[in-house]
Amino acid sequence: MIQAGAQGLDMPPVELHADASPNLHGSIYRSARYAQREVMIPVYIHGIDRRTLRQLKDRLIDALDPMNGYCVLKFMEADSRPRYLYAYYKGGVEGDEGEDSAGFRWTRFGVQLTAFDPWFYSDQVQIAEWKFGEGEAFLSTEKSLLPLRIEKGMVSTPDLSVYNPGSVEAWPVWELTGPVRGFKFSFKGQSFEIPASGTDVVAAGRTLTIDTRPGYKTLKDDQDKNYWSSLGANPQLWSLPKGWSSISVEMAPGSGASSLRLSFRPRFKTY
Repeated sequence: MIQAGAQGLDMPPVELHADASPNLHGSIYRSARYAQREVMIPVYIHGIDRRTLRQLKDRLIDALDPMNGYCVLKFMEADSRPRYLYAYYKGGVEGDEGEDSAGFRWTRFGVQLTAFDPWFYSDQVQIAEWKFGEGEAFLSTEKSLLPLRIEKGMVSTPDLSVYNPGSVEAWPVWELTGPVRGFKFSFKGQSFEIPASGTDVVAAGRTLTIDTRPGYKTLKDDQDKNYWSSLGANPQLWSLPKGWSSISVEMAPGSGASSLRLSFRPRFKTY
């Protein structure tokens, strides 16, 4: 059971950076950044006998072991809206057999964890998807030549609205299913692209995933081919700020059916 007294579950710590002047009082603000989050959760364990208590402690210690990976803390209020925090065990389960901390069938710990990524995540993934059908032959045996039918060679959306319901920026994941000859995604002067060419950059039936998240930053398809070298000059894998954003999408589909998918998980300062 989790007891009262948890700490570090609201706004993450902030680091302030400033410049001091020898001729002025105080300092001049330069920048701020959010630091890793330190969390403490009081845990109470009770067993029907000594053996059960030992088994419960073993399970807890194994679950917290950072050698086994990070811990997932799930928080849910009365509105049943879950938020998730990913953290590594730091300390607090070393054990204390004092009469106020443990007994024959019970014990309590102050579990200390570090969330290097300080944000809480929603389990609702925001998704937008566009599909582009196959082009129509210029000379058709089923329809007359006139009137002429013109197919677009470039799909361009200069003011596509995207909403981020989180309280901080989110990093999107793009998925392009071929055939695609080139693309360019832009937002507030930042952009990244693979310039269009005479051949398909992403072949038919292949899916290129562009992961812009910090710590990932990859461009690979479903066969693990790396497309990073194909990017245009000075690529900026931008993020989406909270609220509404207007982004620009330009894509040159190939000769077959292709699609574009944008997804991201909103992030929050608190649960």
